[in-house]
Amino acid sequence: MEQQQQKQDQVEIPSYYLCPISLQLMKDPVTLCTGITYDRSSIEKWLDTPGPYTCPMTRQPLTDGSLTPNHTLRRLIQSWCTANSAHGYEAPPTPKPPVDQVHVLALLASANEAATRVESLREIKKIVSESDTNRKCVESTPGLITFLASLIHEQNSLHEALSILSSLHLSENKINEIVEKYSDIVDSLMVILQSKLENHTRLYAVQFLKSIAEHISPDRIVNVNQELFQELVYLLRDRVAIKPTLYVLASLCPFGRNRIKAVRVGSIPILIDLLLDEPERRICELGFVVLDRLCGCAEGRAELAGHAAGIAIVERKMLRVSQLVNDRAVRILSSIAKHVPTPSVLNEMMQVGAVGKICTVLQSEDCGGRAKEKALEILKLHVRVWRNSPCLLPHFLSLYPSC
Repeated sequence: MEQQQQKQDQVEIPSYYLCPISLQLMKDPVTLCTGITYDRSSIEKWLDTPGPYTCPMTRQPLTDGSLTPNHTLRRLIQSWCTANSAHGYEAPPTPKPPVDQVHVLALLASANEAATRVESLREIKKIVSESDTNRKCVESTPGLITFLASLIHEQNSLHEALSILSSLHLSENKINEIVEKYSDIVDSLMVILQSKLENHTRLYAVQFLKSIAEHISPDRIVNVNQELFQELVYLLRDRVAIKPTLYVLASLCPFGRNRIKAVRVGSIPILIDLLLDEPERRICELGFVVLDRLCGCAEGRAELAGHAAGIAIVERKMLRVSQLVNDRAVRILSSIAKHVPTPSVLNEMMQVGAVGKICTVLQSEDCGGRAKEKALEILKLHVRVWRNSPCLLPHFLSLYPSC
């Protein structure tokens, strides 16, 4: 790999062969209505991103979002790669043309027949994976999404249907359409998670559940079955689909009864164990969002404060991951300091360094104003216990606010 990179570095790629977004050699150049050419995958991601619908280079509003293949430029790039194959460049294959809805409708009709269902679903899955344009075409095909949702009760086609649903970017309208037609969809996905199916199927199920949780009306998830939380905790324990599972937990736990159920099935010890050595920023952020929400109930606060590594993990991640983690960590410590202020808990906060970290928050540029306000509240709340403690290092004592 390093030798190939060294060979490629020996030749300069013409600038007009590079995508203005990714700065990489284009494989499927397409042109916007503004006349600027981009690599298809890069511009499709740009256009899918929420925000102004503009051309990345010119910043002009787009009156037409269609992408016109630049066949001439693609052939030039392929010829250039062939001429420079000795330097490690391979000519990109000629891309397939985007699928049309007539073809997808034909596959949908075929999928309605039991004999050809699995084969047709696999073809739809392949189409979705080829490009964002194809994915959007599949998403907009009338009747396809609800048909796929109906198959989660069919053992023979369950895996294929979920694999497609989990890969789509379903809108709020599409999700509501599914929920209106299949009001038990969340319970059905819970049953799938409870089954002994392979991890790939469980992964697809929780990814689809994440899509539902993003858009479903709160009144439909305000009091879900405790068994669902048990299955989500099992996924975290088994390290399967960690990010979507944390996202689902975060979506379910703003509601009081859901928080209590999540705590009852052992979510806090599993989260602490997950976060102890987790290096990935996004997982830490999602984990702290869930912990913060679980500390919104008395059971959650007691569980965290009573865990041998509960306060310590909050202290360890503070000021080391991101501002989001910093803000959530301060909120968690604020909940503990206000509602579980036993002598042993306050002493543990001092011993593990949490009080020192709270002092540092006041001076940190990586913490928001609200986090600093909460940090100040915590320190003032227990000034008599902490300020005169021999465990508070002189450096932190100088940061302690005067009350």
